[in-house]
Amino acid sequence: MNQSNPKRIAIFCSGSGSNAQKIMEHFQENDFGKVVLLLANTPKAYALERAKALNVETFVFSRTDFYQTDAVLEQLRRVEADVLVLAGFLWLVPSNLIAAFPQRIINIHPALLPKFGGKGMYGHHVHEAVKAAAETESGMTIHLIDQEYDKGQVLFQAKCSIAATDTPEDIGAKVLRLEHAHFAPTIEAYLKQM
Repeated sequence: MNQSNPKRIAIFCSGSGSNAQKIMEHFQENDFGKVVLLLANTPKAYALERAKALNVETFVFSRTDFYQTDAVLEQLRRVEADVLVLAGFLWLVPSNLIAAFPQRIINIHPALLPKFGGKGMYGHHVHEAVKAAAETESGMTIHLIDQEYDKGQVLFQAKCSIAATDTPEDIGAKVLRLEHAHFAPTIEAYLKQM
């Protein structure tokens, strides 16, 4: 790969954006990638503040923008995005984006897929389901996306053990530590093989 031409990354978020921040920081001094845009589906997403603090351009879009127009795709083309990263993004990605970025949309899921995946399985819902199932381990999965929730090719998984006394919040904290440690390096590894 030509290191003078890093891959251009666009991050999608719906909430706080702690994973997005780790990714933006990772690629600030990196030859393989550069975060060029953070997109959020709500103006209240704290991820927008994190992006502004790191001098990353932001774009807020509505459900109509995402599903009924090409507004989001036009923004991605404008910044010449090579790769899309879903970092706590809760909407199913529409087919026009999947077609425009085949095998170039990376998602993170707070469980060991294929367990605890699918529609409605996000955030605390996942950790509550893991607890209710009396699992002895959980973790996170980084994967490419396709037309179904949480079904694409797995790029990386990391596990953590769960104690019987762990609450869903405890499980969530353990999983988030794994996400922070592994998401950006896994994206970088994927960019290197593109």
